Amino acid sequence: MSHIAALPLTLGELRSSRLYSEARLAHRTVKDEMRENLIARLRDKKPLDKNPIFAGIVGYEDTVVPQVVNAILSRQNFILLGLRGQAKSRILRALSGLLDANTPYVAGCEIRDNPYKPLCRRCKTLIAEQEEATPIAWLTPEDRYVEKLATPDVTVADLIGDLDPIKAARGGHDLASEFTMHYGLLPRANRGIFAVNELPDLAGKIQVALFNILQEGDIQIKGYPVRLALDVALVFSANPEDYTARGKIVTPLKDRIGSEIRTHYPATIEQGMAITRQEAWVDRDGAKVDVPEFIREIVEEVAFRAREDKKIDKRSGVSQRLTITCLENVVSNAERRALHARENIVVPRVSDVYAAMPSLTGKFELEYEGELRGAETVARELIRAAVAKVFMRYYEGVNLQQVIQFFDLGGSLKITDTAPSADALAELRKIQGLLDKVGALGVKDKDPAPMLVSAAELILEGLHAHRRITRTEERGYTAEKKPERAAQAQAGEEAPPGRMRRPLN
Repeated sequence: MSHIAALPLTLGELRSSRLYSEARLAHRTVKDEMRENLIARLRDKKPLDKNPIFAGIVGYEDTVVPQVVNAILSRQNFILLGLRGQAKSRILRALSGLLDANTPYVAGCEIRDNPYKPLCRRCKTLIAEQEEATPIAWLTPEDRYVEKLATPDVTVADLIGDLDPIKAARGGHDLASEFTMHYGLLPRANRGIFAVNELPDLAGKIQVALFNILQEGDIQIKGYPVRLALDVALVFSANPEDYTARGKIVTPLKDRIGSEIRTHYPATIEQGMAITRQEAWVDRDGAKVDVPEFIREIVEEVAFRAREDKKIDKRSGVSQRLTITCLENVVSNAERRALHARENIVVPRVSDVYAAMPSLTGKFELEYEGELRGAETVARELIRAAVAKVFMRYYEGVNLQQVIQFFDLGGSLKITDTAPSADALAELRKIQGLLDKVGALGVKDKDPAPMLVSAAELILEGLHAHRRITRTEERGYTAEKKPERAAQAQAGEEAPPGRMRRPLN
């Protein structure tokens, strides 16, 4: 409050201030302002990884961000084009960080008029009457960001404005008077950023209403012979799928948008994990949560496998929200088990990833083949493929024959989803050589029981994913049956002794 009180509160005080003088602000547009502030950020001696232009945006440093920077330096309107869950809205909202901390406007003005260059009749009349005593109010960067989600029911009146007969009646104005204008969202975003999400969903005739503001920089409200030369930066987002599904961007509008910038999903597992680590709610109240790195990798690998799977529609994409919600569910299932067993540490296991399938099945659209198999079956196959990939990342070339032999010689193991870690660890110790191999995962023998169980279960699940052992839906592990033995057993024949498979190394 003391900072706001120190700012000029009348037009006279504003003129006499150095920072907000008429020479500096009268002809400075919002695009000039964003450009100046961006240049100052780029000249900052701090490295961009310590002081990023768009905080919280991961994986776009060498692709999307430079293109957005170029568009701002060029003072262009632009559109972000990409599949769902690619941080388009987050980038648009981060643009407000390039606006001044405080911006003056004529107090009470609906379209936040520049005191030195008013547009509306009300502000022109007020300044003519009160001159230097004209009251000044202030805008924050958040006040200057206006966002509209495009829907088919949006009208020109919503975006641009219309005649307001109630204003005319209350004020005793003629219907042709400028005082009867009702301003839409776009005029109310004057001297700020106006973002339209999912642009193709706007009806064609509504998109046409944006032509003038994009090219000539002004709008005309229905029925008034007045053009308002708005000062606004327009940015849009769209999904390529919508070009041919729910709607499309009309060609003249695309031609008027300065830059079309393509977004993308994380290029590497590490980038995806960084995003999920940043966004997922993992720290829970009342319990210590320790998510092993290999569990995070499995969750991220599920999304990567899904984006490559032929049973999943690539045009719809697989949102990064899949990994975020999945990891949250994984932690919640582990938390439920810890509460049930009264353990003071929550460590997720591979079985918790399978328990998180409800967070996966709604995040992708299936092709015909996937529809035949069902969303749950596809999700289960994705998890198994992800486990196989992560398992090989840690255990390629490691000899696990001793573990496999335990099951080949008739051994079996069953670990329930709610089994306390101490009980599960006691069962796992019966498999000779199993816990000796957890070191490859960065787990030590002195680590807490929940961590040892999680690491050991990854080994078993990895062997199952590579078809070296079998697992039932009840989490029971047994030896992998050879096809010829299974066929002979069904025929009632005695199976001849088979040759041992080569070690997994």
